[in-house]
Amino acid sequence: MPMPRISARAVVVTLVGLLVVAQVYRPAQTNPVAAPEDSFWAHHPGNEAAKAIFDRSCQDCHSNDTTWPWYSKVAPVSWLISRDVREGRRELNLSEFYKTPTPRPGQTPEQAATMAVGRRSRKVKEICDQVKEGEMPMWIYTAIHQGATLQPGDADTLCALMNLLPPAPPRPTPPTAR
Repeated sequence: MPMPRISARAVVVTLVGLLVVAQVYRPAQTNPVAAPEDSFWAHHPGNEAAKAIFDRSCQDCHSNDTTWPWYSKVAPVSWLISRDVREGRRELNLSEFYKTPTPRPGQTPEQAATMAVGRRSRKVKEICDQVKEGEMPMWIYTAIHQGATLQPGDADTLCALMNLLPPAPPRPTPPTAR
């Protein structure tokens, strides 16, 4: 039995229909308000060169100051951009870099604060490593935002700032069972 032919018109109508239906699901695209004192830059003023690089190349995914362009409202692109921003903020959000952590169950506020200091220090090292290796900003971001591409010397400027920050404290050793 021969396969029925599918017309180009039917394919186009189906694709347009799917695109229209896809617009129903809208991922959250927010810029949560953060306390100014929690910002990385509130604790490290006077680093205008590094801040300019961050604003140009990192801010949309790693802060609460994301610029949501028109195409970020159109599915399925909206799904991808929202996911990238959500993951970027989870990994490193400089708008909330010094936010006081909420202790986990069974953890004291002091333990949570110590762990937060260690996490911040590790993230600072990762920033330097990732920009030097060319892993950040992501290629898909720089393909759309040509001005976000790091220029010669930008990685050194960011790393110079990161190297001024204190190292991570030693991790507390877990108690041993007797």
